[in-house]
Amino acid sequence: MLKDFFMGLSQNQFLNSTAKKYGLKMGAQTVVAGTNIDEAIKSIKELNSHGISCTVDNLGEFVFKEEEALAAKENILKVIDAIHSNNADAHISLKPTQLGLDIDYTFCYNNLKEIVHEASKYNMFVNIDMEDFKHLEPTFDLLDALSVEYDNVGTVIQAYFHKAIEYLEKYENYRIRLVKGAYKESEEIAFQDKKDIDKNYIQLIEWHLLNGKYTSIATHDHRIINHVKEFVKKHNIPNDKFEFQMLYGFRRELQLKLASEGYNFCTYVPFGNDWYGYFMRRLAERPQNLNLVAKQVFNKKTNTILGVAAGAFMIGRMTKSQNKKRK
Repeated sequence: MLKDFFMGLSQNQFLNSTAKKYGLKMGAQTVVAGTNIDEAIKSIKELNSHGISCTVDNLGEFVFKEEEALAAKENILKVIDAIHSNNADAHISLKPTQLGLDIDYTFCYNNLKEIVHEASKYNMFVNIDMEDFKHLEPTFDLLDALSVEYDNVGTVIQAYFHKAIEYLEKYENYRIRLVKGAYKESEEIAFQDKKDIDKNYIQLIEWHLLNGKYTSIATHDHRIINHVKEFVKKHNIPNDKFEFQMLYGFRRELQLKLASEGYNFCTYVPFGNDWYGYFMRRLAERPQNLNLVAKQVFNKKTNTILGVAAGAFMIGRMTKSQNKKRK
């Protein structure tokens, strides 16, 4: 129920617009590295000082206007330039819908190609994030097309999909980030039970560590992390074949610990004004994350917007329920 609640909020355009007006006052400042490039670079350099690399996401998704997609492209190009000019240890993560995938495939491809080309000048990697299921195949198509000319591009495989191992086998020669999955999908295409997802996730990690090019293991679960440590030791997998990844603002002590132990570690650093959907999905995929932002969220300034959010979501649920009864 709580997961459905936050997923519902993540897709509410009115609340997304309202959240932008409030800046990061909903508690998101704990998990989003500012609203501009300078703030993001400052956070990246601080992480770099501890031996942690970063993947940078200029937040934005589900864009339906060409001018917005073009603006997003220009912002990402500026991020690439800022990473290079500041000699930061970082690369790019982006979402195809931010660059116009819902507008036109070719339009999105051209935007993405310009970004990948620019990043290639600096030997910088570009990770194409996966979104919901309806964008899965078009995103793979983008990866296939770009890979004809460029080798600095990879993507994400989501463990909750039944066919995740098939996707992984197809792209074994790519740098792949493995995640559990953060979108709400139907049981026909995705596992619903956490135990099933975790089991599949571990199987994907093990397979790619043994067969893949480079594996980014994106999890905050210390049990899975400990399992990976034992697995790579048992199979003599060198540290330069994989990295651990976590989100900015989560389990910082564990991030520092893993880096100090000599493991490659990468922090996913999101920034920008369009932070709302990202923030809500982080709460949806792990409701315990509320503990990290409770002090910021439950105060006088933000009770209003959360109250509006909760009210809007519950009204929506009640309306759907009433409509079903009428039918």
